[in-house]
Amino acid sequence: MSTEPEGASGEPWLSIVVPMKNEAANVAFLTEAIAAACADVWPFEAIYVDDGSTDATAATIEDLRARHPFLRLIRHDRSGGQSAAVQTGVLAARGSVICTLDGDGQNPPAEIPKLLARLEGHAFPPGVALVAGERVGRQDTLSKRWASKGANSLRQALLRDGTRDTGCGLKLFDRAAFLRLPYFDHMHRYLPALFARDGWKILHVDVAHAARHAGKSNYANLGRALVGVYDLFGVMWLIRRRKKARPLGGATHGEGMEV
Repeated sequence: MSTEPEGASGEPWLSIVVPMKNEAANVAFLTEAIAAACADVWPFEAIYVDDGSTDATAATIEDLRARHPFLRLIRHDRSGGQSAAVQTGVLAARGSVICTLDGDGQNPPAEIPKLLARLEGHAFPPGVALVAGERVGRQDTLSKRWASKGANSLRQALLRDGTRDTGCGLKLFDRAAFLRLPYFDHMHRYLPALFARDGWKILHVDVAHAARHAGKSNYANLGRALVGVYDLFGVMWLIRRRKKARPLGGATHGEGMEV
């Protein structure tokens, strides 16, 4: 049974955001793994965003909340996609540091401490706003690995974001900096390029990858490739069109501040 340790009360500094769609069979496994991985980082919260599931995902989360007080549930009445679910979770988060991971168990929560180790206490190093996990030992099908390799090669060639694997769902980022990024569908695949666009440094950490714990993937390689082409050119346009300075009040890292 998961309980908050003594002295762990108060506002969480870390918010773990997990998009979920039809992941009822994975909820308990993932929750127990998060509780074990984050036992030493209280106070934290885990926000599960049910993105229009048609199975028992939401009911299963509700059943677990009595045993795991760090759990929160937000429900979309219809599916908005992974980026929409991440955005919902970050907007609702109470922590200043956000950790994202996928709801299928392929991003082992045991890897979270590797990302947290790159922080300085509960804060990012100066100039850094994103710690990006990069998967090693991929456990996907051969077709999915080849599709991912091709997409990553094309993205790196065009965006030069210095990231080997942007498809890894395990990321750690500054909440305020994330909310200043331009929002669009599928933006979660381009976070390194978007953070770099705003002048932030990105750190990279190799993380393990696991086979899907249960259920089936919500993505198809062909569909992902087609939308990825449009997204890629859209991100290139955003990078090219970014102003070097913005009006005060919308300032990002490195821009003007009132003194």
